[in-house]
Amino acid sequence: MAHTFLLEEGRWTLQGNWLERNGMPIPVKGKTIVAWSQENWFTWVTKLVFPGSDRNEIAFQYRGRLDSQERQYNFVLMQSLLGRVEGEGWIAPESIIQRYWVLGDAQQGDNQRRSGFETLYRLNNDTYNLSSCILSGHHLVSTMEATLERQP
Repeated sequence: MAHTFLLEEGRWTLQGNWLERNGMPIPVKGKTIVAWSQENWFTWVTKLVFPGSDRNEIAFQYRGRLDSQERQYNFVLMQSLLGRVEGEGWIAPESIIQRYWVLGDAQQGDNQRRSGFETLYRLNNDTYNLSSCILSGHHLVSTMEATLERQP
């Protein structure tokens, strides 16, 4: 696998746009750190800020396990916007795809059940395009498109 994001430790910057239903795109910037422990556990921490906006920052803290011979993994996530989240990811030849769901939303019924989807598409060893969305029930709530660049 030629991936450098997630499969290798590193620091990344993020820059792009956040979109919400009936709203204009909002510029977003962020920083990401990926770290690994000896037991094949990874930690992925991201902080998003919205320059020139009064919108609160969003913090993500992933923890997951990926064995060296596997292409699929599970993770847990604490996110300041959604709370406690569980998900799964697949390592494809050119992309990393993740699907997640918010814990505790099942009791709210289908109209309130929140979930999401992310694709990180590898352009080269130092650059990935990120496309993500958050859904409530069957409706898109927000999307983000951004570029991740590895820092030296």
